[in-house]
Amino acid sequence: MSVNISLLDWLIIALFFIITLAIGLFVSKKAGSSTKEFFLSGQNMPWWLLGVSMVATTFSADTPNLVTDIVRTNGVAGNWVWWAFLLTGMLTVFVYAKLWRRSGIMTDLEFYELRYSGKGARFLRAFRAIYLGVFFNVMIMATVLLAGIKIASVLLGLGAVQTVCLVSLATVFYSSLGGLRGVILTDFFQFVLSMIGMILAAIYIVQMPEIGGLSNLITHDNVKDSLRFIPEFSDPAVYVPIFIIPLAVQWWSLWYPGAEPGGGGYVAQRMLSSRDEAGAIKATLFFNIAHYALRPWPWIIIALASMIVFPDLESIQNAFPHIDKDLVKNDLAFPAMLSYLPIGLVGLVIAALIAALMSTISTHLNWGSSYVVKDFVVRFISPEMSEKKQVRIGKISTILLMVLAALFALVLSNALQAFNILLQIGAGTGLIFILRWFWWRINALSEIVAMVVSFVIAVYFEIYYSGNLLAHERMLIGIGITSIAWLLAACFGPKTEMATLKSFYKLIRPYSKGWQLVIKEMDASELKTELGLKKNSLATEILMMFVACIMVYSILFGIGALIYSEMITCLIAFLIAIATVLILKKLFTKNFLS
Repeated sequence: MSVNISLLDWLIIALFFIITLAIGLFVSKKAGSSTKEFFLSGQNMPWWLLGVSMVATTFSADTPNLVTDIVRTNGVAGNWVWWAFLLTGMLTVFVYAKLWRRSGIMTDLEFYELRYSGKGARFLRAFRAIYLGVFFNVMIMATVLLAGIKIASVLLGLGAVQTVCLVSLATVFYSSLGGLRGVILTDFFQFVLSMIGMILAAIYIVQMPEIGGLSNLITHDNVKDSLRFIPEFSDPAVYVPIFIIPLAVQWWSLWYPGAEPGGGGYVAQRMLSSRDEAGAIKATLFFNIAHYALRPWPWIIIALASMIVFPDLESIQNAFPHIDKDLVKNDLAFPAMLSYLPIGLVGLVIAALIAALMSTISTHLNWGSSYVVKDFVVRFISPEMSEKKQVRIGKISTILLMVLAALFALVLSNALQAFNILLQIGAGTGLIFILRWFWWRINALSEIVAMVVSFVIAVYFEIYYSGNLLAHERMLIGIGITSIAWLLAACFGPKTEMATLKSFYKLIRPYSKGWQLVIKEMDASELKTELGLKKNSLATEILMMFVACIMVYSILFGIGALIYSEMITCLIAFLIAIATVLILKKLFTKNFLS
């Protein structure tokens, strides 16, 4: 089976690259004026652009492949393994977004020396600057590039080296020239293109003779048992790992890029780039609505259609015999379905997938570069470095990160085990990122212990363990041991210096319940310094979090019910969504805008 790429398709792909590079050139002069411009876009970007940028970043080239794999393996309900992270996202929106923006820092790693004291704080900042900024970022980008290699091999017939070179050169060009402003503006263009391409692809694929329309799709024998929004509760081996664990434990206990408990990473970077606290909240709220409610259905429809056209892995291998058998997994069904697209549309969709890939990589490049420059080079090597030189180092580090990611992508199949370890080492660390804002006793040692213990447990289970524990059982064990370890370190380890705690409390004004000992040490004049900050009720903000989650899930399942032609369910879901929007608007106006 082969894909017919016409001149029109190549022109569409070329036009995409031209527009993307033009945006980078357009903002290059302003981006190079200061590190605040290069890494935070001058802190004057509108909230909706920041929100779209977050969504575009999480729409990686490997995301639709992953969703296809999930749907083909566990049905639509299998997506709860990532839908559950909505709770993390909404907690960030209503509790943490304003705190991050209030901090006034440039990177989220500056938080460590704002919140902790001594050598432990300095070690955390330096170590995580290299670990997250270089090592972790390179792994993430290499994985994204691997998905691009798979897609290009099916749709374009390109080799791995050709794909990596094409994408790397274009992405590093506009990322190094335009800084975060260039990344955000290209994210907007790329996200719009990606959504148009995926929607048109889903519509065309459903109308293919092999599918026979939407009604035939949802009633087909290969598909009808995979449509449930919530898994059946007849088999614990199914519903526990894909529904109960994600909703009960996973969302608050795991560190996951883009859904960090308490915010962090490139989400924190966008919040810190907002004009004010309200802008940070709106941007993150928009991101969570679009990410969870609006974007998944084109991928899910294509995944369901693939279950008819390619009912098993053998059928995929037969259709694409030139692809290595080791790469033929359920995730390959997504690009396999796109091979049926007609001239013109296939070019648009390929451009959309390249856009998705590049938007993710560009954010990781700028984010990782900010860590290298601000949290390592300037902080620990050359504190007096000029703004101009910092921007230059930022551009150089952007290029070097891209080179490392490109090289690693070419050998990633031999490093899959190491990447799995990276994903597991966050187990049990999530709660510490949530509580460190609200409990003074959490110290630098507790974060160090959490990192070390979770890493050791992950390595043990990945390399040395030979038992028969299931993946979610191993995860629960890791969460339990890691949580106990860092709680002991927090309770019995060295206390953070009182001066640091008092400074943090005065700047951030977190909720006072966990800071009573610090408050007692502050004099009346310090406590009267409110800095014009509105004090909200934590209970009200948690209520807003759950109302917002109900709103997003109602929209998500309302759209699904509309696709399934279940009109009563659709009507109920949208009525609930409207009611929650009205409640949320009233609470938001009262607590954040008044």
